[in-house]
Amino acid sequence: MILVKDVMVRDVIKVSPFAPIREAIGLMKEHRVKSLVVEQTHEHDAWGLITYTDILKTVIAEDGDIDLINVYDICAKPVISVGESLAIRHVASLMTAHRVKRLLVLDDNRLQGFVTMDDIMGALFETLD
Repeated sequence: MILVKDVMVRDVIKVSPFAPIREAIGLMKEHRVKSLVVEQTHEHDAWGLITYTDILKTVIAEDGDIDLINVYDICAKPVISVGESLAIRHVASLMTAHRVKRLLVLDDNRLQGFVTMDDIMGALFETLD
């Protein structure tokens, strides 16, 4: 059985919720990623997630200003999260039920990484070889 810890990404790029969208776009471009984890404002706060889709919707479709809109204004927060010991079949069920491609991996609200649909499909492809 394949678990989240077997496929998750541990190297996470984070952004402040108070950063302008321009900064988030710059981080995505610099690190060649399609999403960023939105930091907590305090230790008991929820984590967030901002994706290409959020930015496309706000900046392109709705003609938003990348210097006036902050990450917090458009990110998903709180996001669905899972633990490292969960089987990826349950993660896949969560993703399809909630129509999301990424879930955070937390341990007692401490960020451990995230898992994506691509990670799960990669694990499936490896089992087929």
